[in-house]
Amino acid sequence: MWNEKLTAPGNAEDATIAEAVHRTAAGAPDQAPAQPFARATPVTAPSSAAVAELREAILAKLAYAIGKTPQTARERDWFAATALALRDRIVDACRAGAGQVPNKRVYYLSLEFLIGRLLSDAMNNLGLVETTRAALRDLGIELDSVEGAEPDAALGNGGLGRLAACFIESMASLSIPAIGYGIRYDHGLFRQSLEDGWQKEAPETWLAEGNPWEFVRPEATYTIGFGGHVTMQSVSEGVIRRQWHPAETVRAVAHDVPVVGWRGRHVNTLRLWKAEAETPVELARFNGGDHVGAVAARARVEAISRVLYPSDSSEAGQELRLRQEYFFTSASLQDLVRRHVGERGDLRSLPDHAAIQLNDTHPAIAVPELMRLLIDDHGLTWEDAWHVTTNTLGYTNHTLLPEALETWSVDLMERVLPRHMQIIYLINWMHLEEQGRHGRANAAQLASVSLIEEANGKRVRMGHLAFLGARRVNGVSALHTDLMRSTVFKDLHALDTDKIVNKTNGITFRRWLHNCNPELTRLAVETVGEGVLDRPELLTGLADHAADAGFQARYRAMRRARKEALAKVVAERTGIAVDPESLFDVQIKRIHEYKRQLLNVIETVALYQAIKAEPNRDWTPRVKIFGGKAAPSYVQAKLIIKLACDVARVANDDPDVAGRLKVVFLPNYSVSLAEAIIPAADLSEQISTAGMEASGTGNMKLALNGALTIGTLDGANIEIRDHVGPDNIFIFGLDAAGVQARMDEPDYAKAAIAASPRLAAALDLIGSGGFSPDDPNRFRPIVDSLVHEDRYLLTADFDDYWRAQRAVDAAWNDPAAWWRKAILNTARMAWFSSDRSMREYAEEIWRVRVA
Repeated sequence: MWNEKLTAPGNAEDATIAEAVHRTAAGAPDQAPAQPFARATPVTAPSSAAVAELREAILAKLAYAIGKTPQTARERDWFAATALALRDRIVDACRAGAGQVPNKRVYYLSLEFLIGRLLSDAMNNLGLVETTRAALRDLGIELDSVEGAEPDAALGNGGLGRLAACFIESMASLSIPAIGYGIRYDHGLFRQSLEDGWQKEAPETWLAEGNPWEFVRPEATYTIGFGGHVTMQSVSEGVIRRQWHPAETVRAVAHDVPVVGWRGRHVNTLRLWKAEAETPVELARFNGGDHVGAVAARARVEAISRVLYPSDSSEAGQELRLRQEYFFTSASLQDLVRRHVGERGDLRSLPDHAAIQLNDTHPAIAVPELMRLLIDDHGLTWEDAWHVTTNTLGYTNHTLLPEALETWSVDLMERVLPRHMQIIYLINWMHLEEQGRHGRANAAQLASVSLIEEANGKRVRMGHLAFLGARRVNGVSALHTDLMRSTVFKDLHALDTDKIVNKTNGITFRRWLHNCNPELTRLAVETVGEGVLDRPELLTGLADHAADAGFQARYRAMRRARKEALAKVVAERTGIAVDPESLFDVQIKRIHEYKRQLLNVIETVALYQAIKAEPNRDWTPRVKIFGGKAAPSYVQAKLIIKLACDVARVANDDPDVAGRLKVVFLPNYSVSLAEAIIPAADLSEQISTAGMEASGTGNMKLALNGALTIGTLDGANIEIRDHVGPDNIFIFGLDAAGVQARMDEPDYAKAAIAASPRLAAALDLIGSGGFSPDDPNRFRPIVDSLVHEDRYLLTADFDDYWRAQRAVDAAWNDPAAWWRKAILNTARMAWFSSDRSMREYAEEIWRVRVA
């Protein structure tokens, strides 16, 4: 089995992980080779020899790499020592065949990789969970406390970043040679806290004590330019070469994180770039007394890799975002070009040996940057460079929202990336000339397919740029892909009807079943066999037991254990006591108006009012659990969080609804928090406005763990319905066509509110200060936006959402029917594995052989 070498041969990056670990392990003695991989099941007992070996390895790391004794070590020290010991075993997994060069690699460029904690992944994929547990227990340490000491890697925000993390792990598990490229953020997005219900942001300090998983690669450093000017030089008759003279240069330094696949058969690399100044301090200014000014340039440079998604509400923020995107894209392309030249020589063969996937528009600048590298640095002709570029790049679109399809002002681009604007202009000119030659010279047609949007000031359309530069463009669910063809890329699609393809998202079952729900995994193994760990399609065998009362009891006991664990988390983080016997109704995702957390909150208010009106009725006990972060400058999203918290405060303290309704907003939503919530959820809220959620992956994770979905016909909800069956999901609301038709109706929101006394009453209570007596007008902007615009059609869908929620109540009150539905959800979710997604990408987009 081929194992990927993490760096390129032929230069200073020749070192494998195995060689690097002995250079960087702070003098730790070499360890004996790892034991052969043993098949991992939740019930396999580790051998005493394996436990002893790992125990001694952990102690050696604690002493020689951490510099602590067992008596002085903190939980964080035990985590670092354990991680380093396991990292050695990942290195061992790399050694076999490390000198082989794969025929083709995948390079996955993403601004986010929300990898979360890595210890559980490493233990699980190496088959060492119980071995590690036993080794630590021999030392008087519990594995759970060690796992809890690992900070979440702050490298992403939501679904986009978690998808990238699932994909890079699945590629390793399928032995697809791949390198993921991103930014090594010092602080990531932000740490969210709630002060009186208001979101507060603080830096996420995940790197405060270092990252034991990574290898620093100072030899893999590239120079990134910004600003300056471009000159022309005649190199031969009729041939002009342009040379970019940047006004500022930044160093991109590689930090490698190994990603081990299932059963340790293959290891890939996540290469993250850190921004460093060429000169860390202007010594003359420092010695002259200007101590702050002497490091000002360094601060500007290091801001590039400081935080994820800096606010773009100012011109400076917009420029920083552009600098971030170009920084990591350029470093990644320089790295892979250098690797290819070292291995193959001629860059004209790059499409045969490399597939570059752009995850959303953030790395779309790769189109002109690869052209620049090929033409300016390596002397290819325009024609050859364009052939290489358009046969190497692929582009994954993740949104249909116009405001989320990135554009950059031409003025900003010309100032920050002058050479790239020249290339973009030329690409656009040749593209529009081609339309003229085919009789498509209508001004409106040309404007719709142009890379430059001119309606409101000249702006570069990065989605259009990625579309033109890619061999294939893919959507991430069947509905999303169809809408791409008929909406945002309608006119470009008409020019090349084969370019857009669908690749529905998936999730890694190693993380989202094996790791986060060991009880359900054990139940699956005992019921359908150990092969289910390798072949998730065997989960379908659980369907045969869905109606069995004994199996239902075991399934329900598994859920009860997970709910009790989540109840402890809720109490610790919020002080709110919740009853595990209640229905746990969960909505966990980035806070955005189109995801419609507000619809959920308004229904919560209506339910609160209904319980108050009929307190003696037999209401279904519910715990409404929210989690998610709002962008710092997204005022309306932050107000929605405040509303949810204020509703929680009132409802939770009201004796009339005690035992029937609790509302919880869990702060600082993260991968590790999701791992606690998802196995405990009974109901999965996937209620975005139809046609606006590209796919979703939280819906897949929750359904896999047996939560029933209440949702619209949006994104992958449609495919989930098709797989689990319409009787095992709660669908409500307008479909995408209905949404568009309703938006064309005048005053549809006012009509919907007038037709729904329940909705009108809930909005009146919110708008009149029923949940904000200290500031009665606090939530008036929310109500006014619904009455006068309601862009996301909450009012249109409310009554049907209420109906679906009451259908959920009825189903919950029939336990045998509920647990049958839950088991069928788990049994029928195998198709949503990211392994399936990666096979489809490999075979149909990247043209890479899967072993």
